Amino acid sequence: MSDRTARTHRPAAADRVRQWALACALFLVGEATLRLFWIAGGRWAYTACDRTALVDPAGGCGADHVETLPFWAGWGALAVGVALAAVVVCAVRYPGRAATIGSWLAAALLMVTAFPLHLVFEVPAALTGRPSDWRDLGARLALLAGGILFAGLANASGPRLGPVTPGYRPVPRWTRRWAYVAVALPVVGWALPHGLWVLGVPFGISEQALNDIDNDLSTLTGVAITVVPPVAGLLVLGLVQRWGQQFPRWMPGLGGRPVPRLLAVVPAGTVALTLVVYGVLSSAMFVGRLLSGELSWSDVWDGWAVTATLLVFLGWGVSMGVTTVGYALSTRSRPERTAGAGTVPGALSGGA
Repeated sequence: MSDRTARTHRPAAADRVRQWALACALFLVGEATLRLFWIAGGRWAYTACDRTALVDPAGGCGADHVETLPFWAGWGALAVGVALAAVVVCAVRYPGRAATIGSWLAAALLMVTAFPLHLVFEVPAALTGRPSDWRDLGARLALLAGGILFAGLANASGPRLGPVTPGYRPVPRWTRRWAYVAVALPVVGWALPHGLWVLGVPFGISEQALNDIDNDLSTLTGVAITVVPPVAGLLVLGLVQRWGQQFPRWMPGLGGRPVPRLLAVVPAGTVALTLVVYGVLSSAMFVGRLLSGELSWSDVWDGWAVTATLLVFLGWGVSMGVTTVGYALSTRSRPERTAGAGTVPGALSGGA
């Protein structure tokens, strides 16, 4: 790259960083304003469904009656917001590796906190008529959007990459194998047992548990919860197929164009990380209940299919994560180099 081109790219890169930083700042201001409103006593968009025994998701499970705001919903969230604001400032004022790493960590924190896996189950259940907590869904979507904004900031503040080589670049064989595992696990470990439960077959659970499922879920909701996760899991195949690197030609305006790497890597990486975190934490809680005597081995045997789903989530997350890494390595571009940095004299001008 010539010195003139390098000088042209630097202001453009700085503009991109500032644009993403502004978007992240607006997100943080919105979150801080909402938290301050809650601290002041307001309860709009606040939910208490994970902290009370009231069953009223449409009304936030008695959110209006909550007098003491939990720390992480108020002052704790504000403290995290201040730390994230510092990351934004560093990305603009002190660009470099540290700022990029900080932005990626902020994106991961927001996306894991959003727990997008919950949306995979809650949204289809809500669409089929099950009462849902719109406050919780909105909060998760907002955090997910914030994570995407910080991922964009990290990408913009990172080293400039050279142009992506056009065309499809096959992924390694090991990546394909892990992708097939990531597709098979939700089908065998989730859809199969849940499908049997919807049909009234007590596969790996007690009759009482089956009756509870039948009372809590309508048939339509049960089918939606059963089908959506494995169907969503099929998107992992895009990481090892041509359509994961190039938009199919039948798509108007996009056909044949390269798929932006972040469009594939960020969602897949987020879901993978969420699945792993959920699997590890749930397994730790399960072991803790066993050690404390709250759960007996006979209970585990009676509901072994439910216990097995913990390993399914963990394995699903690991396999998806490995597949995402393989995709990222296969489609990565090398950082651009300016003239004189590792180049042979005369090579830029075509001289011998």
